[in-house]
Amino acid sequence: MISVDEALAQLFALAQPLGTEEVPLREAAGRVLREDAVARRDQPPFAGSAMDGYALIAEEAVVGASFEVIGESAAGHRFDGTVAAGQAVRIFTGAPIPDGATRVVLQEDVTREGDRITLGERLDTGPHIRAAGIDFRAGDRLTAPRLLRPADVALLAAMNAPRLTVSRRPEVAVISTGDELVLPGEDPGPDQIIASNTFGLEALFRAHGATVRLLPLARDSRASLEATFALASGADLVVTIGGASVGDHDLVGRVAADLGMEQSFYKVAMRPGKPLMAGRMGAEMGGAMMIGLPGNPVSAMVCGHVFVAPVLRALQGLPPAPAPLSRAPLLEDLPANGPRAHYMRALLTPEGLRPAGSQDSSLLSLLSEAGALIMRPPEAPAARAGEILPYLPL
Repeated sequence: MISVDEALAQLFALAQPLGTEEVPLREAAGRVLREDAVARRDQPPFAGSAMDGYALIAEEAVVGASFEVIGESAAGHRFDGTVAAGQAVRIFTGAPIPDGATRVVLQEDVTREGDRITLGERLDTGPHIRAAGIDFRAGDRLTAPRLLRPADVALLAAMNAPRLTVSRRPEVAVISTGDELVLPGEDPGPDQIIASNTFGLEALFRAHGATVRLLPLARDSRASLEATFALASGADLVVTIGGASVGDHDLVGRVAADLGMEQSFYKVAMRPGKPLMAGRMGAEMGGAMMIGLPGNPVSAMVCGHVFVAPVLRALQGLPPAPAPLSRAPLLEDLPANGPRAHYMRALLTPEGLRPAGSQDSSLLSLLSEAGALIMRPPEAPAARAGEILPYLPL
């Protein structure tokens, strides 16, 4: 067995970044930017007012001063003249500052009668002006690679970047194996179960930027597995679920090897999820990367979070890195850990982490309730309530 860190290192060695494509700005959220985006203009492109009020010469803004209002400046409609001594322009938030004006006096600090204003006694210091280019300048860059969030999309729109170069989405072919499986909506026989982790993993992979092909269920026979593997042709990543152990009915590794897979590793020192396998398929499969996940529902989902999600990020050109951990106080004592890293389901409360009462790898209901996986390193000593522990958010 190898450690979790060693497994991730070997996975990242297999996960070469994919090619790129150009997409419209509206389709960029959640994609990975692969080429810098360059601002085409200053933002704001002019000095603008930060408040509603009156634009005038700052040195003249004293209590009791009176000014002639000579015009108005609104967003999208600037005042074209110049403000001189004793003059003011009515101005609104976001409007360009008129030439000659260096201060905005708040409208609530002014008394107006006709075309004249008088400044009141509660003048603040101002100037309530946003300088041109205070946000960014033409030529500034949003650097790649980066996963584009909604705030990034707003920034890119302001930069006047209508199209972006992003990573191609990884295409993942998912193969669920086992005679015991049926699809949701079907009537299982007395010895069968629903293929649940197939759909949980599909959702997880899509959330990390992949397109997913769910292939037909592969039965526990060489012929069925070979036929299903053939349908995975063209995928960037083939993920198998189940059949990765060494039992008489666990054929995935043997069939994959016969199809040209070069295995990188098999078995990881972790729980849940020890029977994990990875490698690269042969030329007939286009050299696709392969990850074989365990069949237990919780084991498969935990391995999806710990291993497959970081691989999908790396395939899209983001720096190879483990899934980010957070930290929170433990609410109950935990015993010392054994020789394998343990990812423990836990409730994430405002007070901290409460480990689930059972860590059985078949109990999806506990995984659904959990908001975190407490990460216990190999041979970690007993942990006491109140100790700060790392966890993987779910």
